[in-house]
This record gives sequence, structure tokens and C-alpha cells, in this order.
Amino acid sequence: MPFVDTSEVHPRSPLPGWSGRFIHSDNLTIVYWDAEDGAQPLHDHQHPQEEVWNVIDGEIEVTIEGATQVVGPGLVAIIPSGARHSVRVLRASRVIVVDHPKREPFGQEL
Repeated sequence: MPFVDTSEVHPRSPLPGWSGRFIHSDNLTIVYWDAEDGAQPLHDHQHPQEEVWNVIDGEIEVTIEGATQVVGPGLVAIIPSGARHSVRVLRASRVIVVDHPKREPFGQEL
């Protein structure tokens, strides 16, 4: 599966206001997120994967180990493996998130 048409990937919604198209390679998980205004915040949590949040449109607030930053286009949030973090949507956003190593599937298919 060297090429994936993301428009053909069924979206999943783990929380109200979040819709993601999940792609898994042998080593990575890539999620194309659409987050609505007023989307439920992603609670404070941690996982063994390193995670990178790249905002394409909109604005989110990312907290990593107690440090909070507003992230918009042109700014990337890099979350180390095992770091406690949370995310809040400030404006409707499109975000690409990459996890390494790949994550187990989560969320509900829409």
C-alpha cells in the first residue's frame, strides 16, 4: 500500500467535534483531523508514541508537560514519548498528526 487516497479512508470520531482519517504504515500512524469549533478537548493523557501535530488551518492549544502554546499554521507541536499532553480547539482546524511507532486503532467509524 505505497499510495493512499485519504478521501477514500472512512473517518472515525473518538470525541464529539473530532473527525479523523487514520492511515497506518508498518511504523507510523498518520491522522488527518478535522476539528470543529467547540470540539471536546483531548484530555490530559500520555502514550508511548512520539507524536507530532502539524496545523494546516485553524488554531489549537497544546499543553505538553504543563507548558501551553497556541499552535496554528507554520508551528508544529512535538510531543515526546510518554509526555503528558492535552489539546483544545480554539478555532475550527485541520491538523495532520503523526505517531511513531504506530498506534493501535481508536475512535469510532462514522
